[in-house]
Amino acid sequence: MAKTQLNVRVDEGTARAARERALARGMSVNRYIEELVRQDTGEPGRTFVEAAADFMKQYESAFAEECAGPRGAEPEPREDRDRP
Repeated sequence: MAKTQLNVRVDEGTARAARERALARGMSVNRYIEELVRQDTGEPGRTFVEAAADFMKQYESAFAEECAGPRGAEPEPREDRDRP
């Protein structure tokens, strides 16, 4: 896909935040801004699914441990589950 250059002026605080957020996500500021615009224009579903997949991958062992047991068996009650 062809790229178009877009110049944007923002205050220093916004520029700093964009740089920090992009760095934290391991991407360029250009890519970060592009992703924000895509999210704002109708691609939040894809972003949500990617984030959910990352979450599941990160906590896969915790889910497996929590759901382990004989098929059809109710999980053992934990004290913290019964608390409001």
